[in-house]
Amino acid sequence: MRPGILTSLTTLAIVCGVALTAGCSPASDPAPESSLAARPSLLLITLDTTRADSLGYEGASVSTPNLDTLAASGDRFSNAYTTAPTTLPSHASILTGLYPYEHFIHENSRPLSGDIPLVQERLRELGYDTAAFISGFPLSREFGLARGFDRYDDQLDDDGVERSAANTTRSVARFLDQRARPGTTSRPLFLWVHYYDPHDPYEPPPPYDQQYDDPYLGEIAALDEQLGILLAAWRAVSTGPETIIVVGDHGEGRGDWGETLHGNLLSQGVMRVPLILSRPENAEDEQEVIDEPVSVRRVFDALLASAEGAPPEQALLEPDGKPVLAEAMKPYLQYGWQPQVMAVSDTIKVVRAGDLEVFDLSTDPLEQYDLAPSTTISNDLRQALRSYPIPDPSAARSDLRDQSRDRLASLGYVTWDGVARSRPDAPRPRDMAPLFADLDRGSGLFVAGRYREAIQTFERVAARDPGNLMVALRLATANSLIGDSSSADRWFERALDIDSSSIDVKHYRGLHLMRIGNEAAARPLLEEVLEANPGRAGALRQLARAHANAGRIEEATDLLQRLDGTGASGANDLTLLADLFMATGRTDEAIATFERAEGLAGDQFARLLELGVLYLADNRFEDARDALDRIGPDHPQLPMVAFKRAQVSCLLGELDRRERVQAAIAIANDVTRPLIARERLFEGLR
Repeated sequence: MRPGILTSLTTLAIVCGVALTAGCSPASDPAPESSLAARPSLLLITLDTTRADSLGYEGASVSTPNLDTLAASGDRFSNAYTTAPTTLPSHASILTGLYPYEHFIHENSRPLSGDIPLVQERLRELGYDTAAFISGFPLSREFGLARGFDRYDDQLDDDGVERSAANTTRSVARFLDQRARPGTTSRPLFLWVHYYDPHDPYEPPPPYDQQYDDPYLGEIAALDEQLGILLAAWRAVSTGPETIIVVGDHGEGRGDWGETLHGNLLSQGVMRVPLILSRPENAEDEQEVIDEPVSVRRVFDALLASAEGAPPEQALLEPDGKPVLAEAMKPYLQYGWQPQVMAVSDTIKVVRAGDLEVFDLSTDPLEQYDLAPSTTISNDLRQALRSYPIPDPSAARSDLRDQSRDRLASLGYVTWDGVARSRPDAPRPRDMAPLFADLDRGSGLFVAGRYREAIQTFERVAARDPGNLMVALRLATANSLIGDSSSADRWFERALDIDSSSIDVKHYRGLHLMRIGNEAAARPLLEEVLEANPGRAGALRQLARAHANAGRIEEATDLLQRLDGTGASGANDLTLLADLFMATGRTDEAIATFERAEGLAGDQFARLLELGVLYLADNRFEDARDALDRIGPDHPQLPMVAFKRAQVSCLLGELDRRERVQAAIAIANDVTRPLIARERLFEGLR
């Protein structure tokens, strides 16, 4: 290690003007133009699901020449740790400088609060242009990380859930080329590029699908190729000083501690990630491997330090040698198992999940020997673990739009929007590792609507973990959805035994009662749910339908408007709301709501007749004509369609209005025949 890297961080504190523990906060006033040229361009590359030991420079049997070159010419931090083994929480830490307990995102799908500062906002205040290119839906703009970026490109491939590394690189290269054209801008750039490969399922592109028997390593090699193309595009337009940071968001289990993928445990394979800091203008300096444990959250500080001219490598180090912390809360929040917190200091790693586990990574990098029975850990490590806040499960839940939930599920991120019960006998997640595959599979089958298969899978989990509320409720709901009310009732009783006060049990029980037609029993349960959680979309939707079926139009309308306010309304919800507006003479609102429903439903929109009638009532004759003309010949109310179209034709003075009237007469039924006879517009045309 070169001299001085472990010296006091006082210089950095003076540059940033704040206490180190608060992060570097630049002044809010924009930098003068004269100072912008001195600021380095900043390139942040985040590698999703990339184990640190899966790269060539760490001895893996894979070719990663571009990463190897960066590592050889920059500072490589060999013991960098993510803050959480999931995409969104770890990236939130990278961009905020905070641990998950500080930014409150412990799983994917939980949006970042708008009052938490992001590094791109600070850099923009310093005069930077800011741009980001995202390759996976977990980082879509709806989850809060786009704030402060002048351009946030989250245009994914056709499936809407991810973008290949090659397509991401092409988009970035086009952006850089456009930016380099004369007369565009002379401001420094902060560019963040996120690569989602490698990620399950591993499907490397040619030729890497043939070069590697292990498809995970094939995706690593393909990613490295794209990183080389990206760096070439960057260097082709980059002038002046620059800083490049490459960092992983988390690794992949690949069997470590019994975990195949990631998100559940704190093994080294999941938590230790690549971290390379490269400043080509300092290439003549001796480059080093830094062994001190660091957290990916310090990338925030390193970017700001570099922008201000301070040494970014110092900013990556924990002040005063504090332990590096991390968490894995999914099993706790989803299943009610033990919460997991990790602390690393020097070569000692301690995991708290009920009991403590202690590993000496210098002699046991595979974490095979728990030293807790024979080792006394330092006070710093013990205090760091004790003081790490455990999230409140009820505060961590969120309601996702159905489309967002489906997209996350297609990537293997299936979350439950309920609240797990705190169990005094909560199992340790590592002991439950044999259940991970069934939990993930069962959740994926459930979201995909394959309920019978989900039931078989979840029953295996319930036999091993009978206190799992999520499993009991999904078994109850799946049986309800296939029409097995007896089994559904049995699993609802099991769920009540687990947690008799659970709002989630009342919610799903109420939905089940609505499904079997027992609205009288469902209503009080759903009302209780909404009293506790006014934004619960499922309860709002079904209670609104119960009121609508009972003719309580005002109550149903209010609930559907509240549902719409949550952003969870689908086409069917909007259609019902438009029907209610129409029934109460609120024409303008009915039209606007039907139009929104059509926008969501597309070709499946089945209410063009009603929309045409509303346009006609509002004297929007051309819109009425267009809506009615889009109705197909198999419409169940075709006589009424023909009658209304003939009216519109007369009002517009169309040349074929006589033919329109005659067509309406030809297919008239008992409803339209008297209407045609009384219609004055048709005089002389019948």
